[in-house]
Amino acid sequence: MRPGLLFAVLALATQAMAEAPATSLRPPPKGDVIAQPLRPQPRPEGATPNLHQTLGQHLRGAGIPGFIPEDVVGTLSRASAFAGVSAQAVGLSRLPVLRPNSLVRRVMSQREARRKGAICGDPAIQGEPVGFVPGRIRGCGIEDAVKVHSVSGVALSQSAMLDCTTAKALKRWVNKGVKPAVGRLGGGAAGLRVAAHYACRTRNNVPGAKVSEHGRGHAIDISGVFLANGDEISVLRDWHSGPKGRALRRLHKSGCGIFGTTLGPGSDGYHEDHLHYDTARHRGGPYCR
Repeated sequence: MRPGLLFAVLALATQAMAEAPATSLRPPPKGDVIAQPLRPQPRPEGATPNLHQTLGQHLRGAGIPGFIPEDVVGTLSRASAFAGVSAQAVGLSRLPVLRPNSLVRRVMSQREARRKGAICGDPAIQGEPVGFVPGRIRGCGIEDAVKVHSVSGVALSQSAMLDCTTAKALKRWVNKGVKPAVGRLGGGAAGLRVAAHYACRTRNNVPGAKVSEHGRGHAIDISGVFLANGDEISVLRDWHSGPKGRALRRLHKSGCGIFGTTLGPGSDGYHEDHLHYDTARHRGGPYCR
């Protein structure tokens, strides 16, 4: 039985039972065997419930009582493949029969490793705390800096010195912009090429200009996306070419609103080989070019 079909059957059965009268007007089927509701069977103290009993209890708890055919149980027993459930979800499942000890240990080990490397209070943002970073010129510096190594499983080519507001915006952009824009191209997004992060300087290094958002830990420049198959999408090389160019333009646009400033090729002559994002706020709303 296909997964989609099985879910549909269960959904229809639940709806039908909810709408059915308390006493059915339809006579029971003729024959020697009538399917009976599944009832918990007594078992020796300390024994592990079998799959049929466990699933029966959970399905009844979800409002799906009654007889569960063996072929359905067999299908449900392949839970991780059947429902597309992640290893972590299966490993932490309340169904003991679906989580072997080896899987539980592996998932818990991964969670502990993520917890230890978490910064900004978010396990999806991995790195290390830095603290106060003084600036060499007035207006520069970061009150509570962090070094970001990866966000949502996407590695950075170099650790980026940022404040937590910008690190969290970077995570949202990776999840809502980069991953959907790249999609399955080259196996998906695996890393980001960081062209610049914290640097105590003026805007575009122009003498006498205002301090750049890079000098406050509010900005990051991305010049490319590494793909899972080892290929790379380059802003300089691929902006106007085929599927890679379309992916770049989509992820560039997706930063508008997540960040206060979004700049890319064609914006002002300074961003032809990279995308600039910062969390500065503007009176007229996000500045996107």
